[in-house]
Amino acid sequence: MTRDPQTALPLHMLARLRDIALLVFDFDGVWTTNQVLVMQDGTEGVLANRSDGLGIGMLRETGLDMLVLSAEVNPVVTARCNKVKIPCVQGEKDKAAALRRILADKRLDASRVAYVGNDVNDVPCMNIVGLAIAVADSWPSVLPHAALVTQRIGGHGAVREVCEWFLAARGSTIAADGRLT
Repeated sequence: MTRDPQTALPLHMLARLRDIALLVFDFDGVWTTNQVLVMQDGTEGVLANRSDGLGIGMLRETGLDMLVLSAEVNPVVTARCNKVKIPCVQGEKDKAAALRRILADKRLDASRVAYVGNDVNDVPCMNIVGLAIAVADSWPSVLPHAALVTQRIGGHGAVREVCEWFLAARGSTIAADGRLT
């Protein structure tokens, strides 16, 4: 099997990545370490990776449509998505139904959508889309549903890794100064 030297992905996967029109991410466990820091006043904090945000910014420059779909309602999701300038949809306990509504609103065929998840509540979405991706530390029963699995774990560069796959598929590389070439 011939692999891309930049991403180590099989070449046929780069072609699938190139066809994707919408990249949807789960938040907890994908953008974060899947841990929550609960303060004494009940507010929550999470750990996220700044390089993931940089990857999102570079991928956004290519014009790829992206969004976060989360079952949780947490201001940290909104804050992070606002910072990296991608929309988020929160509080969707039935994420598959929400994804179907999003696809209908965008008039987008599910085959042109990629979904990145990590836990069992992501599996219905992963089974809808054309390209299911799991982060390396996903719950074990999630992994068989993924066509691709990152090397990095959630909150530790998994989002950036996915972004770099999509950048490579679109013929973009990252220069030493961070510019896309």
